[in-house]
Amino acid sequence: MGDVADFVRAGGSLREESEFLRVLVENSSQGILTIDTDSVVLFANPAIERILGYTPEELVGSSKMTIIPERLRSAHQSGLDAFVETGEKHIDWDGAEFPALHKDGHEVPVSVSIRTHEYDGEQVFTGMFTDITERKHREAALREQKAELEEFADVLSHDLRNPLQVAKAQLALGRHAEDAAEREEFFDTVDKSLDRIDAIIEDMLARARDEGEARTPDTLLLHASARAAWDTVATRNATLTLPDGAWQVRASRSRLRQLFENLFRNAVEHGGDDVAVRVGVLDDGSGFYVADDGPGFDDGVKAKSVTGEGPVGGHYGLHIVGTVASEHGWEMRLADAVGGGARVEFHDVTLVEKE
Repeated sequence: MGDVADFVRAGGSLREESEFLRVLVENSSQGILTIDTDSVVLFANPAIERILGYTPEELVGSSKMTIIPERLRSAHQSGLDAFVETGEKHIDWDGAEFPALHKDGHEVPVSVSIRTHEYDGEQVFTGMFTDITERKHREAALREQKAELEEFADVLSHDLRNPLQVAKAQLALGRHAEDAAEREEFFDTVDKSLDRIDAIIEDMLARARDEGEARTPDTLLLHASARAAWDTVATRNATLTLPDGAWQVRASRSRLRQLFENLFRNAVEHGGDDVAVRVGVLDDGSGFYVADDGPGFDDGVKAKSVTGEGPVGGHYGLHIVGTVASEHGWEMRLADAVGGGARVEFHDVTLVEKE
């Protein structure tokens, strides 16, 4: 048994041993800082240098504001003055979190537990500093992961509705069809819709795993991609007009189809069962557009589309379309169609007219 253990067992207390307390404070992993009522730093332990870059000698005698970002200094001083005057705490003293200013100028998120006590007849304040940078990084990563999962679920549920609605409608028609050939045609459409559902799921899973194949561009015929998308959307009595000529575009096959599906579905939902939809090439050949003769976009939707912040005016499909466009480096613009209606344009697209 060591001498220290013997001392404690005999009723001694290390709390009364100044050398023990000095070594304890000097070797603490937490930064310790003591200030007076004028915010002058009276004491700092070595761990402060690891957290904030300042040696204890650099801080002692300086103002606490040295380690406070400029935008927060007034609030910190007001809080201290108010406590000295009234004894009322304006923040949680058990693990208050705020940014501290590192010697090199960058901000460090810290958690500080504060206590007030007297020393040599003066009121002083001691804070225990913990660098919570890693924790903040983990929290940010978790928030990002949560947002990605929510986005994944929203996109998946939204895009599955198109082929699912078609499959249900065609299945109902097929069950009541008397002609065998007609019935077979309805069931073929159901098969195509189910295949599209499977493709959407596989594509989304590949994107979630960050597999490049899901976004690998192909050289695609614009009108063929649009037609394939149209066939898996519940278009009712709507009509589709495709561009003249065989225009080719470099794009992810699945993502381009997803773009068209969402635009066609939006056109039918907002333009009515007999809406007329047109896919065309911009006059200067710098991209393409999808237009309809429905009610068009209101100014609020157009303005929000510029910010790119989440679903556009309640149109989640447009948010998905904007994401697809961004992935390809295209600029999406919302405009008025000629003669009235909505028009979604995609600029900075490389299009080639096939001979």
